[in-house]
Amino acid sequence: MAKSKKKDDRFATMFGLAVQLAKVEEADALLVWLDQPADWEQLKKIAGKTPVLVAADDERSLIGAAEFGLDVVALRMDGTPVHDRLGRALLQSISDEILAPGAGVVAVYSSFELQKTDSVSFIRLDEHLGRLTVRDLRQLVTRVPLDTLKSVVDLAVDIGREGREGKPVGTLFVVGDSRTVMSKSSPSGFDPVKGYNRKERNLRDSRVREGIKEIAQLDGAFVVSSDGTIEGACRIIDSAGTGITLSKGLGSRHWAAAAITKKTNSIAVAVSESSGTVRLFQNGEVALRIEPFRRAMIWKDFESELPASIASD
Repeated sequence: MAKSKKKDDRFATMFGLAVQLAKVEEADALLVWLDQPADWEQLKKIAGKTPVLVAADDERSLIGAAEFGLDVVALRMDGTPVHDRLGRALLQSISDEILAPGAGVVAVYSSFELQKTDSVSFIRLDEHLGRLTVRDLRQLVTRVPLDTLKSVVDLAVDIGREGREGKPVGTLFVVGDSRTVMSKSSPSGFDPVKGYNRKERNLRDSRVREGIKEIAQLDGAFVVSSDGTIEGACRIIDSAGTGITLSKGLGSRHWAAAAITKKTNSIAVAVSESSGTVRLFQNGEVALRIEPFRRAMIWKDFESELPASIASD
């Protein structure tokens, strides 16, 4: 009993520190990652006017939170690193319109030992989630070269963030297995890249990327080969969406992305017209989601260097 009280007191102390940090940083919300149920009334009281978002792997840990006006995010990510869980919780809260893409959030979580709340961090979403690592793309089992996939994702994120002439633009890129994709799609009647040689249709050329931004609002998909060449534009995907389940609110563009990746060995990159969110599809499912932050996306490699004492041996 005394051990439980000590644990509760530790949590209350850490949460109190988080509330103080939120005031200093003028944070928009507090995020609490929980391993077990908490005293919701106490959380609400300590937080005051600052909105509180509670997240957990187990929905049972969140029972009763909504009744006290707390926002809830339930994720099944047990066994994954805590920072991956925090990132997914923040992305989900943006998708659910609980948080804005540029919000500042103070997170409270267990970093070193399970069920011991020991860490407080301030996270600016447009900086923290506006980064992707090469590892994020390597998790996609595909024959598409990483450089090609990065080029397409960069372009899609730019389109989602910038739109065209201040207006949001939605579009779809289907990358890899291009011969099969072309056979399972049909021309819409106008192909703006037809007649250009392969060099003039390669996305690794900055001029080509800028040109694609100008025509991204046209209906249909861009079919991109493994070397980054656009094989066709304004293509209508013919694959049926049988056996596919998508989240509520995703439209025909996302259904087409799911359908074509279910039938081919391609990766589809869809930009939502309503939000600018970029989703990568593989095998008929969403494999990765990127939010349209104000700043340009930054790619980060995981690098490790040997200590000098070892390197010199």
